[in-house]
Amino acid sequence: MELVRYIHLNPLRARIVSCVSELDTFQYSGHSALIGKLTRQWQDTKYVFGYFGKTVREARKRYRTYVEKGKDQGRRPELVGGGLIKSLGGWKAFKEKRKGGRLKGDQRILGEGEFVSAVLKEADEKYERYYELERKGYSLKTVEERVCAIYGVDRDEIYSRSRVQSIADARGLFCYWAVGELGYQLTDIARRFSMTGPGVGYAVRRGRKLAEDNRLKLSG
Repeated sequence: MELVRYIHLNPLRARIVSCVSELDTFQYSGHSALIGKLTRQWQDTKYVFGYFGKTVREARKRYRTYVEKGKDQGRRPELVGGGLIKSLGGWKAFKEKRKGGRLKGDQRILGEGEFVSAVLKEADEKYERYYELERKGYSLKTVEERVCAIYGVDRDEIYSRSRVQSIADARGLFCYWAVGELGYQLTDIARRFSMTGPGVGYAVRRGRKLAEDNRLKLSG
C-alpha cells in the first residue's frame, strides 16, 4: 500500500502536477485508472483494490483518501531502490565483498544499508530452510496432514469456503506454512484455493498469528 501510494505520488513530488485532484486525471500514472478517470484494459486495478475494500466503490474511496494523506510526505529513502547487490553469489560472498568497500545498489530491494543487509540475510536463511524441509520430504501433503490433525478437520474442508472457525483457522495455518515454510508463492496457493492473492495474504497473516500464539510448528 505504501509503495503504490509512493509511486503514484511521483508526478506530484516532481511538480508535474500541482495537486492530487490534477493527479486524478494525469494520463501517465496508474493512479488515474484506480480513481476511475481513465480506463486501461491492461492495468490490474482489482489487485490494488483488494487491499482497500470489498467493493470497487469502497476501495476507490479509501484508496483516494490514503493517497491524499501521503501527499506531503516527500521523498522516502526506504521506498527507493538501493542498498546491496545480491548477484555477488549469495550471502557469504556478499559479506566477503562488503569488507572491500562500497557495493552497488540493487533495485530489487527497497531500502538502504543495514535494512537491505537484513533482507538479504533473511532471504538466504529462508532458502536454506526451504531446502532443508524439501530434503526431509516435506510437501503440501505433509502440511495438509499436519493441519488436519491439529484441527480435527478433513482435507476437503480446508479447501471449502466454510467460515467455521476451526476450518478457517486450518486454512490459514495451511497457507502460512505453505508460503512461509515451504516457499510457495501466494499466486500458487491462490490457484489451489481458487482465491485472490490478497485473500491468501490475509490467510497467511492469520496463520502466522495462530502459529505464534499457539506455538505450532510444521517440523521440529
